[in-house]
Amino acid sequence: MPESENMSKTYPVPSEYLERETEIKKSRFIARIAHVTSRDEVREWLDRAHRDHPDARHICWAYQLGRPGSAAEAAMNDDGEPSGTAGKPILGVIQHKDMGDVLVMVIRYFGGTKLGAGGLVRAYAGAAESVLSAVGRLVQQPMEMVDVTMGFADEQPLRHWCDTHGASVESVDYGAGVVMRVRLPSDSNAALVEFCEAQKLDYRFDR
Repeated sequence: MPESENMSKTYPVPSEYLERETEIKKSRFIARIAHVTSRDEVREWLDRAHRDHPDARHICWAYQLGRPGSAAEAAMNDDGEPSGTAGKPILGVIQHKDMGDVLVMVIRYFGGTKLGAGGLVRAYAGAAESVLSAVGRLVQQPMEMVDVTMGFADEQPLRHWCDTHGASVESVDYGAGVVMRVRLPSDSNAALVEFCEAQKLDYRFDR
């Protein structure tokens, strides 16, 4: 793959979990941002928010997975606020910030004064802006999946290779031999091919 094409697939993601709080007419808006790569991770963060804030009136959210502009998946939720006044403005700010693999949650404690539809849109967008502007950014490297077929004695050496090359083991199937599914940065492809050929392992990239 040409270097320019490979670089075009990189995109910024949140570098850390971050929380910011604002108050509008005695309503508290607690915004949280997290790096996510799957719906399962989104659910885990939302479960955590509900555990941390069981008395909150609303926990609204939006997320975007994948590269901005061609995201693999995006979703939003108003959690009881009037339709379009919470999740949509949160997602709008995420898209404007050109960030991928990101979840923004806004936890609201009602202060007794209704803000109206326009006020809610501004409040939720402002809360999302507060964490998206403050969080650090990392460049997400393009990743690839490869299936490696090997004998049982080869599993630990390959796991060690993964640990030293920024790769992760996604699954392992045991039968007559071992089939390990590995997720690795695209710029480590050549190193994995060299390792597999030196160890006489069969490999197949998802293409």
